[in-house]
Amino acid sequence: MVNPDALFDLCGKVACVTGASSGLGRRAALMLAEAGAKVVCVARRADALDSLCNEIGVVAAAVVADIADRNTTESLVSKISAPFGAPDIIVHAAGINTREQADDVTPQGWDQTLALNLTAPFFLSQAMVPAMKAKGWGRIVNFASLQSSRAFSGGIAYGASKAGIAQLTRAMAEAWSKDGITVNAIGPGFFPTELTGPVFADPERAAHNAAQTCIGRNGTLEDIDGPLLFLCSDASAYVTGQVLMVDGGYTAK
Repeated sequence: MVNPDALFDLCGKVACVTGASSGLGRRAALMLAEAGAKVVCVARRADALDSLCNEIGVVAAAVVADIADRNTTESLVSKISAPFGAPDIIVHAAGINTREQADDVTPQGWDQTLALNLTAPFFLSQAMVPAMKAKGWGRIVNFASLQSSRAFSGGIAYGASKAGIAQLTRAMAEAWSKDGITVNAIGPGFFPTELTGPVFADPERAAHNAAQTCIGRNGTLEDIDGPLLFLCSDASAYVTGQVLMVDGGYTAK
């Protein structure tokens, strides 16, 4: 018989979470540590990372870095691997949304968005895959979005990057799943994070978004725990190349 607890047990695994200083990335780091993993938390804000690692305890380590800088990818992977060894799991939660309207999109805003949201997840994963291949086991979780398939005002660059994440997830799965590495994405609905601050600052807009879901409410940080743990554990061993929408049924309507 299968032990249900063992399916979700991450003891002995090392996880890396980008964008861990706030929002869903921070929540992901806390949850993975609670599930038994040692967690390397990556972001640009040292103070926020220190606070997170103090909360988690000795099974957490902080790496301050700008993951969008491709020139530092090799050295970044070395720093990430130093505390506990090469990661078995990587969660790409770092992201940016400049919210520029179509007529106002700047080359700088476009490049910044694509570099962090789409380019970094690929090249950082590519650099970590050899160690996963050597173990015959790995989990890569990208962050998609409602805008992976829907167009929102002010979301030209962000939407393009998140639509790209959906296809990147499928392509990475095709390339690496034969080596025991599953690649999936989570597509969050509206969750209260720094990235969605402007949305939740408008009560009328937040209520409108909640009404668009099948469940009738916006997400809470706890709502990401189960889906993410599933995709990071043995429970999802035969699931790869998928985008799991965690949106309360927003995209079902």
